[in-house]
Amino acid sequence: MVLKLGEWLEKLTGLSIADMPATDGKSIKADDEREWLVTNGLGSYASSSISGANTRRYHGLFVASLNPPTSRTALFSRIDEYVNGENISTNFWEPDLIEPKGFKRILTFTFYPCPTWVYDMPDGYLIKQVIMLPEKQDSYIHYFWESKPEKNQPVKLDLHVLLNHRDFHGDTHADDSWKFQQEFSNGKLKARAFDGATELSISFRHGEWSPAGDWYRNYYYPRENERGLGDREDLHHLGVLSTTIESGESFLVSASLEPQNVRTDAAELLRELIQYREQLIKAAGSPNHAAVRRLTLAADQFIVRRNSTQSQSIIAGYHWFNDWGRDSMISLPGLTLATGRPDIAKSILQTFQKHLSEGMLPNNFPDSGEQPQYNTSDATLWWAWALKKYYEASGDLDFVKDALPGLESVVEHHLSGTRYNLRVDEDGLLSGGADNVQLTWMDAKVGDFVVTPRRGKAVEISALWYSFLRTLAKLKKAAGQDASRYEELAAKTKTGFQSFWNAQKNCLYDVIGEDGVKDDSVRPNQIFALSLEPDLLEPEQMKAVMKIVEAELLTPLGLRSLSPKHPSYVGKYGNGKKSADQWERDGSYHQGTVWAWLLGPWIDARMNTFGIDQENIVTVNAHLALILHHHVCFEAGLGSISEIFDGDSPHKAAGCIAQAWSVAELLRVFSDYPELQGLTRKELVAAI
Repeated sequence: MVLKLGEWLEKLTGLSIADMPATDGKSIKADDEREWLVTNGLGSYASSSISGANTRRYHGLFVASLNPPTSRTALFSRIDEYVNGENISTNFWEPDLIEPKGFKRILTFTFYPCPTWVYDMPDGYLIKQVIMLPEKQDSYIHYFWESKPEKNQPVKLDLHVLLNHRDFHGDTHADDSWKFQQEFSNGKLKARAFDGATELSISFRHGEWSPAGDWYRNYYYPRENERGLGDREDLHHLGVLSTTIESGESFLVSASLEPQNVRTDAAELLRELIQYREQLIKAAGSPNHAAVRRLTLAADQFIVRRNSTQSQSIIAGYHWFNDWGRDSMISLPGLTLATGRPDIAKSILQTFQKHLSEGMLPNNFPDSGEQPQYNTSDATLWWAWALKKYYEASGDLDFVKDALPGLESVVEHHLSGTRYNLRVDEDGLLSGGADNVQLTWMDAKVGDFVVTPRRGKAVEISALWYSFLRTLAKLKKAAGQDASRYEELAAKTKTGFQSFWNAQKNCLYDVIGEDGVKDDSVRPNQIFALSLEPDLLEPEQMKAVMKIVEAELLTPLGLRSLSPKHPSYVGKYGNGKKSADQWERDGSYHQGTVWAWLLGPWIDARMNTFGIDQENIVTVNAHLALILHHHVCFEAGLGSISEIFDGDSPHKAAGCIAQAWSVAELLRVFSDYPELQGLTRKELVAAI
């Protein structure tokens, strides 16, 4: 009988593993939408579906960041494993053609401490793991064999290695231009896709290598088909690694950009990984809440080192996003401060502060390494919020003092006018917009078409501007400096903000257009008027806003981006089509789609409006329990929180399988309101 996974890991590493969630192999399907992800803090990652099939172009055993955290390149696509002659891999060739069907051999799967499969074979149990260590440009595939007692036989493994070499957004098609080269000596294999390509080193301690050099053609990627993108690819079959493993022994394969540093002891690797993760939990204060512990580990996947600035940054989401200013500022408190890592928060703030230009922080650092882009009206304003959170957590007044001149320059540039017509109007509200440019967080764009342009005075931008001024005044006072100028500007903005009040609907207008026309669409952006500063609206106005937001926008997994009562509401991301192109996906991105990260501002708004009493805590916890079910019960990206969900029930997950601000805002509110961790599972179920 197979050892329980926790017992097996303890036997192998000498470390006790608690809280190891496992998935019964009987629930795993070939086209399983549950995915695993491991990262290395440099932008590199490994990821696939739990069935073993690569269902996206972004999947692979080593997608390497060649210029951390950018230039992500698919290098090591997969291994097809033959166990005593039986192929236990799973591959798609057509939507209804899956061969072989190795997923049927999976007995159990867990994502902690790393993706781990147990395959039930006639003669024993093959355990497979994928391991990455922080700041190391290596991916390890570990195999462990346990013979069934009545058999007591070794196992023969034949590992077919399939490589690639392309930008992770692309796909590969075999032709005569590919010139794969390989060189094998003493258990080390060097492979290049063509002259001048990055060399991948594959190492193993024993076994025989048989070169191949052919192509496996026409893999099918169902998730890409759903996204209306290219869904076919060819992979280069480099060769076959054959070995025999005795019962109770390991076999380790490494794929590396740094072969001089490759490790050879699987138990040592696992110990280091487990200890690293235990250190993350300890730094976060060893929370008792199981979901908070797992979210703490998920948070670490988004933190990366950026070569260009030699400091830390935040990947906005996996698989396809890079580091964005808006997402980084919003995510920073939850990913770093709530997890007890203020030094990383400081490094991230420094990364973006260095690129302050014309009173604006960058919107993003392009993946291909070009100059930062500044098409954002809110990333800069979130900077003050993140800096305030950092100061409250660290007490680092010297850093705040260093940042004050930059913050003040933001005010001067916005008063006089900066990029994209961003300027403070006579009423103290912040206005802006330009043709073919998306500036707010509702930033979907297809070609030159901006889906939700929101030109003029957007409600959350003026709320953020008020918060920026108030925060700057508070930080100036903390530094012993005169803050009266910013208090006066804030007071003017507060008075002008009443222009957003929609007396007919008893809530806030979403945008006051450049022509003065007011958009009465019920969107979640008004929640920031309650969440950021509790005195921007009158108490009765706050209650009225909460009433309509909770009636029309609140779902178990976040807030809808548009009320279902609006004629432009789209209840299913991509219009519910089986294969949705970019127009259909981005056209619905902010037209009803649910955003998980908005639960954070909603909770702040609720606490500011109704107070932190037991009734409110139970109400909030009931909603948190439902999104934590998505996280804990293995939906989409295992151990993480998805980017978006359908507006209509059952709110299917979509977008990125792991989104920084979705994870961050849950961690932040758990930290800001420790009362939320106080209810037992039984009480939460009763609340639901």
